[in-house]
Amino acid sequence: MNEPAFPPLMSGQAVTGKIDPFQKACAMAALGCDAGLIVHNVAADRLMAAMVMAPEVPLEDAMAMLPTCGVGFQNALGALAPPEVAVHLEWAGGIRVNGASCGRLRAAAGGNDPTQPPGWLVVGLDLPLMQITERPGDTPDQTALYDEGCAEVDPVALLESWARHTLVWITRWEADGVAPLHAEWRGLAQGIGEDIAQDGVSGTWLGVDERFGMLIRDADTTHLIPLSTVLEADQ
Repeated sequence: MNEPAFPPLMSGQAVTGKIDPFQKACAMAALGCDAGLIVHNVAADRLMAAMVMAPEVPLEDAMAMLPTCGVGFQNALGALAPPEVAVHLEWAGGIRVNGASCGRLRAAAGGNDPTQPPGWLVVGLDLPLMQITERPGDTPDQTALYDEGCAEVDPVALLESWARHTLVWITRWEADGVAPLHAEWRGLAQGIGEDIAQDGVSGTWLGVDERFGMLIRDADTTHLIPLSTVLEADQ
């Protein structure tokens, strides 16, 4: 398998076997590795990768990198997959391909104060390429990339494309602010306008605020759930 080629400002480190790139990237970020590192593990049935960032803005603003990586993934797969393949993004990081759950994005940070820069931020991608269960029909809401007409998509090419498209959106976010990203992500968001339950709050999902916080309207009021609530504990 060829080593992926990443754009300038990014570098790669391969891991193999059962090593989780997300956990590895978090550990390396905590030790002070350079931003732009992508730790990756490409197996026959699964693509896993994690991108290290060093935000200079408060954590709640830096959380825009989670939807940024989601938009980057949609753009990347859209460039490689057949045109009929539809990709949508869940608010908390889930990925949907043709309506079914197909992997996720996740995030961790070197700090949990939403008003302070976190020191480091890692966004991970975990994408099943093929289902290895003997009875895939038992989980009709879950799928894998190759089951959705994407068997010809090379996972290394997809990883490279994800890095390039995500970098484009990071650059645009830095130059133009959150508005273009917000508009792009909203067109891909799964479930806006539908009933939802999140963090103990139930109601209609109205959309997100300027920091991608979830807005849920119940019978009495509108609740705001910050995107930083989806952060995983330091690895």
